[in-house]
Formats: sequence, structure tokens, C-alpha cells
Amino acid sequence: MKSSELTGVALDWAVAKIENPEWWGDGYMDGPMRIGRFKRRIASPDGGTYSPSTDWAQGGPIIERELLALTHDHNGDKWTWVATTAPYVRPTKHGYGPTPLISAMRCFVASKLGEEIDVPEGLI
Repeated sequence: MKSSELTGVALDWAVAKIENPEWWGDGYMDGPMRIGRFKRRIASPDGGTYSPSTDWAQGGPIIERELLALTHDHNGDKWTWVATTAPYVRPTKHGYGPTPLISAMRCFVASKLGEEIDVPEGLI
């Protein structure tokens, strides 16, 4: 799946794969129970909710740490949020989305995992 098209739990899963790989082990959620738990947005080891694409308390520190720049731009016939990697990150990556967090998390995923990633079918 394209990083630029990730949304909802699939986007949150991709961020979790980068941020907390120990949660999922080497297989990154390769079991129906783990995928099912994530679909219900109960993903953290302590049973809490992990949703950096909608929760500023979780996504905000990633934006700050990664020095992602956020702007609002006209894209075709509508306005959209654009996130861009720090100037020293090469190649430069961008993420677009309807909210600052979605655009930033898409940018973050693209910069760490690439433009195309394998997402478990249960999350699509």
C-alpha cells in the first residue's frame, strides 16, 4: 500500500511499527489476535489506545522530534495539510492529508519505511 494513502488504523499501525517494534516482535503483528486487537485501537502493551494520527499527545512528539514542517497548501480544488521532512533528511519526503497529524504521520512513515509498505490485510 502507498504510504500516501494510509489512514486510520493502518496508518497508526505503520507508525507503531517504526516507534515500537518490540510490541509486535519480529513478525510485526503477524497473528490474527494482534491484528484484531489493533483494529479495535487497543494496541499498546498496557492496554491503552495508540493513535498518533488522531491524538496530539502521541503524534505531536513525533513531529517535534523528527522536525517535520507543517504547512497548509492549495492542492487542486481544495486546501490540504502538507508535512515535509527536516532539511537535512535526504531524500526529502512529503505527506499530504486532511489534518496536520495525518499528513505528518504519512510523511514520517514514508521517510522511515518508504513509499510502499506491506500492511496486514486485516488492517486495510
